[in-house]
Amino acid sequence: MESRAENKKRARGLKVVLIQLKEGVSFTINELKGNKFRTFLSLLGVSFGIFTIVAIFTAIDALRSNVMRGFESLSSNMIQVSKWPMGLEDEDGNNSIVTENFEYRWWDYMKRPNITYEDYKYLKENSQKAKALLYISIGTANMKYGRNSISSATILCCTEGLGDVMNLELESGRLITISEYESAAPVVLLGNNIAETLFGGEDAIGKVVKLKGADYSVVGVFAKQGESLLNMVQTDGVALIPFLNGRQFFNMRDTDGELDIVGKESVPTQELAQEIKQLLRQFRRLRPGEKYNFSVNELSAIEGLVENLIGFINNVGWIIAAFSLLIGGFGIANIMFVSVKERTNIIGIQKALGAKRYFIMTQFLTEAVFLAVAGALVGIALIAFIIWIAPIPAEYQVALSFSNTLKGILIASVIGVLSGILPAWSAARLNPVDAINSK
Repeated sequence: MESRAENKKRARGLKVVLIQLKEGVSFTINELKGNKFRTFLSLLGVSFGIFTIVAIFTAIDALRSNVMRGFESLSSNMIQVSKWPMGLEDEDGNNSIVTENFEYRWWDYMKRPNITYEDYKYLKENSQKAKALLYISIGTANMKYGRNSISSATILCCTEGLGDVMNLELESGRLITISEYESAAPVVLLGNNIAETLFGGEDAIGKVVKLKGADYSVVGVFAKQGESLLNMVQTDGVALIPFLNGRQFFNMRDTDGELDIVGKESVPTQELAQEIKQLLRQFRRLRPGEKYNFSVNELSAIEGLVENLIGFINNVGWIIAAFSLLIGGFGIANIMFVSVKERTNIIGIQKALGAKRYFIMTQFLTEAVFLAVAGALVGIALIAFIIWIAPIPAEYQVALSFSNTLKGILIASVIGVLSGILPAWSAARLNPVDAINSK
């Protein structure tokens, strides 16, 4: 019987608390409606702070997802051999995490010998862990079809292995075959923009274009990529021909090129990189202890640079947002103290009628949190509006996610509680008699 009576007593107490909370929230909303200008001023600082934070979250998510999408054009276990490292490099030629004191010694790297076709041939003949190798050298030439022409078009001279190393889509036609690579056949793959300029809406496959006056048969056209810096391999504005053909055509001997290597399925990327380093040191006759005169870059090095850039943007954004939120929080706290002073008589009457301290605190904390969250919603709505009207390229996907929205609201709620706790506590501690008699 006693436990049942105690449960009923607790239920009545909880009901009273809920009713008081409801009255407190209703009272808060009426106060905010009655002081629209004060409410507006309170929103400004928090709105800008939450706008900055959520905008940074959204930009970082977009940057990370779009960069990762750009990597899709490359095989996941690919390494690149180059005279230039993509990031920090230790004495053993290993990619390391970029640090704050990172120094890119370009003057040393510039003195290194070029990556040549002979390097490619030696690695292709001796590597046991590589599945495919691709050597690319770049030239420029005038292209022409009928009356249409392109001056100084970018020409990629490639060896076999394009389909294994890079995940590139074709709009029409096919890739260059191994026999065409080996025989230096005069065939060409066209980027989408080049095909559009030369042929308009016509089918380019089988047509003959002229490169420096020589005839090349079109065997394929790459799918359109669009103008985006995030594509790791740009194909829209290039033409691709067999390397041996291009070597004769452009008189290439020691021209610097790019060497991309994909390992066999069972071979870890680091193991592949280690084998390539050993083989290339042998081929270049580097003595033990002698510095590397080439770099073996893993995709993780690029990802490390991206993460460092993202981290820098994140830190700068948080500093800006912290100042904005600090100003907004002080603004809310100041206005809440003014509100306490204006409502001192009312607080005294409420306490004289039996209102508890938590009821008084609830009113002011609710008001502070409501102001902060309302400011956050204004900032978030502004971000959504900017994303909606901004001329963002279709290739670059930007979206305001639910998680980032929720983070912004939670941060604003914390700012509201911190800003309102002192004014609420000062109101709750007022003496009823003094409060009623105050002027």
